[in-house]
Amino acid sequence: MHTFSVVIATRNRAALLASTLEALAEQDWPSRAVEVIVADNGSTDRTSGVVARAAARDGGPLVRYLHEPIPGKSAAVNRALGHASGNLIAFTDDDVRPERAWLRSLAVAFDATGSDFVAGRVRPEWEAAPPAWVSPAVYGVIAVPENGDDRIDIRSERARVVPIGANMAVRRHVIERIGGLRTDLGKLDGSLRTGEDHEFFLRMIRAGFRGVYEPTAVVHHRVGQERLRRDYFRRWMHQNGRDVARLEQAYVPPVGPRLLGSPRYLWRQAAVDALRAVRAAARGNSAGRFAAASRLLWFAGYLRESWRRSPRRPSADHESPTHPFAPQAG
Repeated sequence: MHTFSVVIATRNRAALLASTLEALAEQDWPSRAVEVIVADNGSTDRTSGVVARAAARDGGPLVRYLHEPIPGKSAAVNRALGHASGNLIAFTDDDVRPERAWLRSLAVAFDATGSDFVAGRVRPEWEAAPPAWVSPAVYGVIAVPENGDDRIDIRSERARVVPIGANMAVRRHVIERIGGLRTDLGKLDGSLRTGEDHEFFLRMIRAGFRGVYEPTAVVHHRVGQERLRRDYFRRWMHQNGRDVARLEQAYVPPVGPRLLGSPRYLWRQAAVDALRAVRAAARGNSAGRFAAASRLLWFAGYLRESWRRSPRRPSADHESPTHPFAPQAG
């Protein structure tokens, strides 16, 4: 039987974390084969008490509390990884509610495919009804990418499905070989900087590991009302475009001819998106217009960064590559 170490980084989300821990206590997997490791990244709320109550629950899994003073989710995750003992390590977040069959579905996927890592399905749990301009085409901004109902192999850096920290699991030997998350990537307070999950994924691929997307391993990710703002989506898309350009320079071999440092296929896609935005506006389709316009902002960020870092325009710095996940065309 597989043993699971479930790794959670948290900071000042006591109420949400309590829901996550309750869902983990109700998993359809023997509790004796599960440990939950919570790495507290400097909380000032009731987080430690929430974890203590979960640890005292009769019949539940082993719950461990760690304190990580270095700011950043990556540092907290790595602290937890250093204490993980399971042969399968599952990652999730403190604002996520796994379904009861989550761990079992992950285990089944590992056994059925022989994969080194598994990416599960993430569904949105709306705190408030989403505005009319929000559609699945921009769900990547709020970390709930829709990857469909079918199992999908993940074999290259250009895979359609990219694992994210809200719902991902790896075999222990993956961590032993390539280590944990890079601490120079990832969000800090007030920052949209991301990329630690995707950079980890690319290291797995480079190391020869292979994975699978498993649609039956489902978690529900809270989408707070504060994120359902056009300016948040626009800033994220532009920043993500820059992140992708940096990442591709470091990890992804160039494909095809380029114009101003950017692949020509992206220029063609930008032209298509511009036309879609105009047509959607003419039809009064706010969701379609916003999705197309957001992809244009993404391309503007990509173009800015790729031109700045092209051989003819060397970068003025040595920033590390980041890449949460590229936007999906709608």
